Amino acid sequence: MAAKIERPISEFNSELKLKGFNVWQLEADSQATRIYNRKDFYKICLTTGKSMVHYADRSFEHEGTILFFGNPHVPYSWETISTSYVGYTVLFSEDFFNALERSESLQHSPLFKIGGTPVIKIEEGTRDVLNTIFLRMIEEQTGDYIYKDDLIRNYINLIIHEALKIQPSIEFDQHKNAAGRLTSVFFELLERQFPIETRNRPLKLRMAQDYAIALNVHANYLNRAVKEITGRPTTLHITERIVAEAKALLLHTDWNISEIAYALGFEYPTYFNNFFKKATGNNPTFFREGVV
Repeated sequence: MAAKIERPISEFNSELKLKGFNVWQLEADSQATRIYNRKDFYKICLTTGKSMVHYADRSFEHEGTILFFGNPHVPYSWETISTSYVGYTVLFSEDFFNALERSESLQHSPLFKIGGTPVIKIEEGTRDVLNTIFLRMIEEQTGDYIYKDDLIRNYINLIIHEALKIQPSIEFDQHKNAAGRLTSVFFELLERQFPIETRNRPLKLRMAQDYAIALNVHANYLNRAVKEITGRPTTLHITERIVAEAKALLLHTDWNISEIAYALGFEYPTYFNNFFKKATGNNPTFFREGVV
């Protein structure tokens, strides 16, 4: 068997940055391990075959047809296992997608968000529907229809809604009251801080009080709003997001523990060690070394 090769997504970046999207049919190439570092583009992939997806600190092994939703804020890699492997992929920027006025932030979707469900098993009937949508996107991509960008955004929305019908989520319900709007802004502000790309710019907002000040509300009011909408306190959401980023940095960078601690806004490595152990039950070194 030939040695596995890496195919960085950067080869698509030039074209993507010009138009905001790219869609294509996958090669029947079972020897590739595709590595996607945190870049600028969301990804939806419909594949049939056997594969292993490593997504942040989790791994998903699937056989058959799946839909995968990749978030540019989360590092992941894709390993093809079967000898027969077919499907389609669309990459797009959030700016491209959000040009559709009714679009909500992708980071709030249960399909793309941190800790969400990035892999969904697809039955044959749904696969036929999705195949048709991807083929239409490919056809429009090479066409000269003046409104093709709007049409492709609609196709992407169709794929997302087909997935949501299979994998419904209470958290995707849109709340239009004041508490819902404040909670939405809180999550937007939370996600805006990530990913951590450099060791020299530490996390600015790490406590609930920090977010309350940034949003010009009292911390108790912010917490009541967030808890009303999500059923969980503000501090828990912040902690889980920082832990998720810490795991990503431990697994996907060569930064030492002190550098990671500083990047995440901890004054001393011992504070980060205590925080991580309290949240996960393990210290950062053991997690990185694969002891857990």
